[in-house]
Amino acid sequence: MKISTKGRYALRMLIDLAEHSEDGYITLKDIAARQNISKKYLEQIVPILNRSDILNASRGYQGGYKLTKSPDKYTVGEILALTEGGLSPVVCLDYNPVGCERSAECPTLPVWKGLNKVIHDYLYGITIQDIIDEQQKRSADNYVI
Repeated sequence: MKISTKGRYALRMLIDLAEHSEDGYITLKDIAARQNISKKYLEQIVPILNRSDILNASRGYQGGYKLTKSPDKYTVGEILALTEGGLSPVVCLDYNPVGCERSAECPTLPVWKGLNKVIHDYLYGITIQDIIDEQQKRSADNYVI
């Protein structure tokens, strides 16, 4: 499984919004400049996030975007599942029950189920706030005189 640019950029965008939440609504132009991401690319990601009520948008002067909830309420898994269309390592796990006619006798299905559980538990166990906290901790540990 590879996480696409769309998923990585969506995560960076939401982290940026969380870090600058005190500034009110943040423009895509500002996010694009800070994150070195094309504004046009961010414009393609915004509708995905808007449909899921992750973002609150404001139009007009002083308009932009902000998170609808606090950063500790968003998991990396949730964000990547939205942007990637799912996180299953194999297609047969995209359906519940497993959508393969061979699933009853498939010798590799337990492997894929185990991998899927590890991926799910890991990514849904990390919040945007966790990422921000870890980044701040690394910055604090990098003290130079």
